[in-house]
Amino acid sequence: MSDITKKILIIDDDPFFLKVLTDNFSENGFTVFNANDGVEGVKAFIEKQPDVVISDLVMPRMGGVSTCMEIGRLAGDNPPVTVLLTSMFQETPHEHSAPEMGAKVHIPKSTRPLDIVIIVEQLLERGKYL
Repeated sequence: MSDITKKILIIDDDPFFLKVLTDNFSENGFTVFNANDGVEGVKAFIEKQPDVVISDLVMPRMGGVSTCMEIGRLAGDNPPVTVLLTSMFQETPHEHSAPEMGAKVHIPKSTRPLDIVIIVEQLLERGKYL
């Protein structure tokens, strides 16, 4: 990753998972912001303008699909790397050519946190979303 610190917003209603991801991204040089649900996540996106948004799929108040779609709408021509995490499927992490359910990248929650960091770093390095 480049020397410029990247900002990441992690949105999840599971405090343990939120802490684990936060710790892994912080240890790898990211500035991390957190939100406990989609409503807080959209607000944090507006305030912090992160380079990356990772959202859980199932959350109270506003789920991950609605959250990712709203963030994409607000971002306009400068969208962040958007990742949707879910425990609803156990496939390998995968990328879509067009956003599906609000995100181009879907990762199962069973993926090791460090592997999630590596995937995000690779997406940023490719510059595909910037």
